[in-house]
Amino acid sequence: MKEEQDYIQDIAEIRSMMERSTKFLSLSGWAGILAGVYALAGAWIVSHVLGFQPDEIFYSYPDLTNIFLTAAGVLFLALISALLDSQRKAQKQDKKAWNATSRRMLASMAVPLFTGGILILLLISNGLLGLIAPLTLLFYGLALYNAGAYTIREVRVMGYVQMILGLLNMAFISYGLLFWAIGFGVVHIVYGIYMYFRFER
Repeated sequence: MKEEQDYIQDIAEIRSMMERSTKFLSLSGWAGILAGVYALAGAWIVSHVLGFQPDEIFYSYPDLTNIFLTAAGVLFLALISALLDSQRKAQKQDKKAWNATSRRMLASMAVPLFTGGILILLLISNGLLGLIAPLTLLFYGLALYNAGAYTIREVRVMGYVQMILGLLNMAFISYGLLFWAIGFGVVHIVYGIYMYFRFER
């Protein structure tokens, strides 16, 4: 009986080692929280400072440059936070954050993100500004779903949540900024807090 238990334990350890070698496990909860805070700040600036509140699919706004600059700033800060915190976590685990698994994960995310980005730019050029929020949520959700194959399953769950929010937003276009703030802000903060207490504390 004891030998059987030893075999089971050995198999569990081997399985755990194989999983660690094929999964990117250096994602940081703090990076998720910070990304959510940046997104909420960006949504507030766009809505209350720049007055951008598209309430239908066809929407005109005289100065999209400031919208793009705000979005680029949010994306830049979120990426820097994720890179630095993942690097810090990997060093703490005596691992390298930039490895074959992380490269495969980023490559799988790049396809839906690049495709979605091009599509959204084409729609914006035709005045379809109301579709920005739902489509960014949908394509970001697809990217997270793909990334979930190379990291913890919670990332894939967050992908489902983002896609559901994107689809709901398609039905309620006038609440685009609210759905965007929930998806990129609140969901990231909740995910980051969960990651911190589940894996880092």
